[in-house]
Amino acid sequence: MPHRPVVVVVVVSTLLLGMPCGCRDVTPSQPNILLLMADDLGIGDVGCYGNSTIRTPHIDRLAKEGVTLTQHIAAASVCTPSRAAFLTGRYPLRSGMVSSNSNRVIQWTAVSGGLPPNETTFAKILKEKGYTTGLIGKWHLGLSCKSWSDHCHHPLQHGFGHFYGMPFTMMGDCLRWALSEKRVGLERKLDWGAHLLGLAVFTLAAGNLVGLLRVPWMLVAWAAAGAALLATVSHFLGALIVHADCFLMRNRSIAEQPLDPPRTTGIFLQEAHSFIKRNKHGPFLLWMSFLHVHVPLVTTESFLGQSQHGQYGDNVEEMDWMVGQILESLDREGLTNRTLVYFTSDHGGSLESQLGGHQYGGWNGIYKAFAPSLRDQVSPILRPHPGCTLPQDRLIDGQDLTGLLLGTSAHSDHEFLMHYCEDSLHAVRWHQRSRNTIWKVHFLSPKFHPEGAGACYGRGVCPCSGPGVTRHDPPLLFNLSGDPSEAQPLTPATEPSFHQVLDRVVSAVKDHRRTLSPVHLQLDALDNIWKPWLQECCGLWPLCHCRPEDR
Repeated sequence: MPHRPVVVVVVVSTLLLGMPCGCRDVTPSQPNILLLMADDLGIGDVGCYGNSTIRTPHIDRLAKEGVTLTQHIAAASVCTPSRAAFLTGRYPLRSGMVSSNSNRVIQWTAVSGGLPPNETTFAKILKEKGYTTGLIGKWHLGLSCKSWSDHCHHPLQHGFGHFYGMPFTMMGDCLRWALSEKRVGLERKLDWGAHLLGLAVFTLAAGNLVGLLRVPWMLVAWAAAGAALLATVSHFLGALIVHADCFLMRNRSIAEQPLDPPRTTGIFLQEAHSFIKRNKHGPFLLWMSFLHVHVPLVTTESFLGQSQHGQYGDNVEEMDWMVGQILESLDREGLTNRTLVYFTSDHGGSLESQLGGHQYGGWNGIYKAFAPSLRDQVSPILRPHPGCTLPQDRLIDGQDLTGLLLGTSAHSDHEFLMHYCEDSLHAVRWHQRSRNTIWKVHFLSPKFHPEGAGACYGRGVCPCSGPGVTRHDPPLLFNLSGDPSEAQPLTPATEPSFHQVLDRVVSAVKDHRRTLSPVHLQLDALDNIWKPWLQECCGLWPLCHCRPEDR
């Protein structure tokens, strides 16, 4: 389960001899598109952004031969809303891919919430124009709505013609790590319930025996049975979670349940090689959505102990190797000069992934995490190149990045970026072009733990509202052009245009809110709890088991 409080995303776009000239009818000159997305990679974890101790030569090659973007920010600090924005070019709130009750991501595979079927993704647009589209790896945007087989949120419903991967996400719970997203918390609740019922059984039985109470013995028996059931479920909960969420699908069928995590690296690479080879005459869109570098940091034996940064460094270096293997596939098939390659992370590193003094998450360099930031939405694949038709019945927040990638523009067309945390607007970023200055205004910010840590250690994720959040009155103002670390808040005494900047940002917020329409929040309440009738299972639940595909 993703839980990233920090903001900056690593993005490299390269091997670009020609941008997609549009979404016109496909011609042989239209490039293939390869999207490489890491999970929880920090901007401080790769060489091209200054890391000198973790080896990332293949990612660095992309940066050297292409373009690096330094204000290319994620739409959210957690996976589900960030990935929804990446696919649609819209703030996650517009599609309801946020919550208002701290369920910030999709919690189980078998929930009814997910990316609404009526959303338009760049995969849908490209598929309609003749691209062969595929997704390998993590999805985490929902699966089904009303029955286990309707697959209303499935990747194949959102423009991907091929899918092999995890419909949910890699979790520490998939290997029963001590760093647990939900198992440990649920076990505590079940154990508490079992102990409470056990105490009630003892009290009622004793009261009956000594004559102080007159309670039907059947009620005592039912309470005892309930206590036993809760204790049993708690004991087997880890295995139940592994079977419920940690499995692989090929298109609409389960390929492996539960998955064998160490095998996934080889399987995903083989899938990527196969997809590229069979579609080498193109054009194709392939989204390689890595399970790296999310905990539990599943790393093959050849990379274990090879980095200077423990299990996390090993995992980053293996992912970089995977990037190199996929680039070699392009080389072998003669596709390098016909392919746009785009590397990013879904959001920043997981600072809270820490246990026993060991850091299992990434590093976000000089950047702070006052609020989830918005990627310069969206990648240039989606924006309206000549001949491309975008949906006219909704607002698209994305802007064309072609000028940035081709070097004809120093910045994107974005002026304001809204920083949401769940459904709460925490901050706004404003590019004041007349001064070539980037301002950031914070209305709300989490109370980091410990104070000044830049994260909420011990909580798993920083809160978006409630007592764990500070409301700033007046708002905090930073000049990101000179203070990218947000170390020194400005005041009217230190910044002559303090009030003018705040007034302009507040006005932009009012304009933005007028564009919002009421929408069903997909991650709230009943849409984000486990529903047994939505559970995918090979066999009879909970004895789900599929043999791995022969390879």
